[in-house]
Amino acid sequence: MTKEKILIIDDEASICSALKGILEDEGFLAKTAESGEQGLELLKSQNVDLVLLDIWLPKMSGIDVLKKIKAMEESPQVVMISGHGTIETAVTATKLGAHDFLEKPLSLEKVVLTVRNALRQKKLEEENILLRERQRGRYDLIGESPSIQRLRGEIDLAAQSGGPVLIYGENGTGKELVARLIHQLSPRKEKRFVEVNCSAVPEEMMETELFGYLKGAFPQASRDKKGKFRLADEGTLFLDEVGDLSLKTQVRVSRAIEVRRFEPLGAAESLPFDSRLITGTTRSLREQVAKGSFREDLFFKLNVIPLTLPPLRERPGDIPLLIDHFLRHFATEYGKKPKTMSPEALGAFRRYVWPGNVSELMNVIERFVIMVPDDVISSAHLTLLVETRELEYLSGFFEGREARTLEKAKEQFERRYIHGVLMRNGWDIPRSATDLKIEEAQLREKIKGLNITFVS
Repeated sequence: MTKEKILIIDDEASICSALKGILEDEGFLAKTAESGEQGLELLKSQNVDLVLLDIWLPKMSGIDVLKKIKAMEESPQVVMISGHGTIETAVTATKLGAHDFLEKPLSLEKVVLTVRNALRQKKLEEENILLRERQRGRYDLIGESPSIQRLRGEIDLAAQSGGPVLIYGENGTGKELVARLIHQLSPRKEKRFVEVNCSAVPEEMMETELFGYLKGAFPQASRDKKGKFRLADEGTLFLDEVGDLSLKTQVRVSRAIEVRRFEPLGAAESLPFDSRLITGTTRSLREQVAKGSFREDLFFKLNVIPLTLPPLRERPGDIPLLIDHFLRHFATEYGKKPKTMSPEALGAFRRYVWPGNVSELMNVIERFVIMVPDDVISSAHLTLLVETRELEYLSGFFEGREARTLEKAKEQFERRYIHGVLMRNGWDIPRSATDLKIEEAQLREKIKGLNITFVS
């Protein structure tokens, strides 16, 4: 188990030495600083779980140091120390975010008790966040299909290894969920899980988002910023849509993996990189390597433990289990009586191709729980609540209400199938043509001939 880190900021060397000794005897890692400035510098380069902070310091007061600590993106617990504090000072420190207040002369027994209580409180807060996420149904891998059972076994094996994991899967298949499961089952579970969606961060901001920067590194840098590589220290870093990283950023990521160190922008010295790295992609990185848009050396470093997530259309037997799970989950979340689904509606759900995968199914069920007043969701509700793009799959076409010739049925199937592939690929024509194994020009002709229209 990783030892918790404590920073002692006090200008009295004897107190620093005594506190450091007793805390290390209790199993903690302890560092000391003689001033607020020195303590803040240490906090820039190291993740700390708790700070013991003297109020009366030279130059910068403990209250000013506390303000700067609490302004950090990820701030540690802070316990204030004072030899002649007042109630007013204690109240001020508490309002600014201090966990507790200790008076000198210090009782070492009380110090240890206060430190343990503060760390326990921090852990409880983190566990409460995790519990709320679990209650929202985000961390459950639902299904009994062979592909899901195999995936569970692969997750267990990956979790016990420290090697990089590369998760392949279409949008909505649960890449983040699997990454979090690996983290929760790993020896690093007590530390942070930090996620970055590489497709959502502008290219010009990506390096500072990942590696951080120091105050003054560029004109707008008015304060230090910890990057995701530092925030994930001793925990897990998940880079989703890693294929969207620019070649320039790929060089820095590859180097950080190789030497296990990285440099924030404007820093003279590098910092240690001690995180479990998990990446996710909807694309084929091998194809990107062949096209020259992804570095081969980085691909090999990431692809140590590859996991492939099955799309929902390939495991239709899991759909009833997922529906039941989401019906119960959202009923609890919205304080409603759990609903059931009629066999006809369930059949329609099983036949739909779900281009948005589990995420799309979850959103549809949430909509039904909120909007359907009846206890049973029937096929009659489908036309009222599903989106236009879903109607064709869930409507009477599947129930045989309209007589169609074989030729017409083939045309409708081709239209639906191509439409599903286009939606899955975000209407990327070249990628969709590759998936369909036809030429781009042929795909464009079919889109026009079959009257396939873009629906966001």
